[in-house]
Amino acid sequence: MAYLVDFKDVSTAGFESSPVAQALAGLRANEARYLKNKFDHDLLLEDASDAEGLIAWVHNILAEERDLHIASRPLQACVFEADGAKRAYVFYESGLSINVLYGLADGEKRAVGFKLSDGMEVPEELADKFKFARQKSKLAGTIRGSYFVIKNEY
Repeated sequence: MAYLVDFKDVSTAGFESSPVAQALAGLRANEARYLKNKFDHDLLLEDASDAEGLIAWVHNILAEERDLHIASRPLQACVFEADGAKRAYVFYESGLSINVLYGLADGEKRAVGFKLSDGMEVPEELADKFKFARQKSKLAGTIRGSYFVIKNEY
């Protein structure tokens, strides 16, 4: 079932099993607001069970580029095209959000971003590999984020 994210009325719909459901919902709303303001795109997410191919693509990039394997269960995901790039988002039960920016033309930016919901611990699989910068958000509290550049083609 698809879920249209409303960044004005933050809801934990789809995140009920997360120990940081409210913070994760705020993070999701923060992303929705960014996408609406930057690209006039509404964030429409699918249940992870309906987005298995997309999640496999994201997990393949993580495995091939950095030998990363996310332990947490994915809850929601989406993919869309904006500004000449394929953009994918996956939200995990732990409070982790992963986004992939994959420029479609040769030489365009390609990167994977990680965001940690307020109140969650840094996942063990990321702890020794990334440093996380902090940013404040009215919707999400304190967000910790990091990223890496994608070097190969997927």
